[in-house]
Amino acid sequence: MTYSIIMHRIVLIFLFSSSIFADPVPAFIEALDSATFATSTPANDPDDWLMAHVDVETTGLVPGYHEMIDVGIVMTDLDGNELDRLFLRIMPNHPDRAQPGAVAVNGFSVGRWNELGFNTPLQAVRKIVDFHHRVVRNKHVLFVGYNAWFDISFLDHLFRDQGSSWRALYHYFVLDLPSMAWSLGIRDLAGQEMTAKLGIERETTDPLEHTGITGAESNVSAYRALLRIKYEKSGTSQ
Repeated sequence: MTYSIIMHRIVLIFLFSSSIFADPVPAFIEALDSATFATSTPANDPDDWLMAHVDVETTGLVPGYHEMIDVGIVMTDLDGNELDRLFLRIMPNHPDRAQPGAVAVNGFSVGRWNELGFNTPLQAVRKIVDFHHRVVRNKHVLFVGYNAWFDISFLDHLFRDQGSSWRALYHYFVLDLPSMAWSLGIRDLAGQEMTAKLGIERETTDPLEHTGITGAESNVSAYRALLRIKYEKSGTSQ
């Protein structure tokens, strides 16, 4: 048997064994097959686009270790006009990981969530998906957040853990409100200072009242204020 034939057989054996022992494709990757492909942009077809203003509360700062304990979503058009909203409390799988700093902000405890009512992570994902399809129908949606990487990272882990993907709902471009403000010369990063400069009502800091939906409402107010400043600077009407 010649050397070339031996090497050819070794390669075939390697390829065959690799296919047998290859890691299976995760469900959250397969879920990307249901992500819609945008054939337009908000610039050339604004009526075909919506915005999901999202805020989440969590047990800490590290996505994948800490978890979401609630989420608020306010769906608007590109001018910030509200279409619908959703608020869900979620019982995390590891409530023992809750950091004191996070609890001081959002008032989370297992006892309080049992009293108020909550969703499991799987129920939360299903309700977010149902809400999305009911409100959005066939339009494209941009995810908008305040320090958006934080919110989308936690949403990503919530969906991944349930074999789903947030990309099946939202466009892969994610919009960040402080970045929008920065482009207008407003460089306050903290929400309280930002709202003061924008001239809008501050979100509550009471941990018993502070939730994802109060955050989402505040985000919409900030977005509207930024639009107003933009139009005032350009001398045009909204």
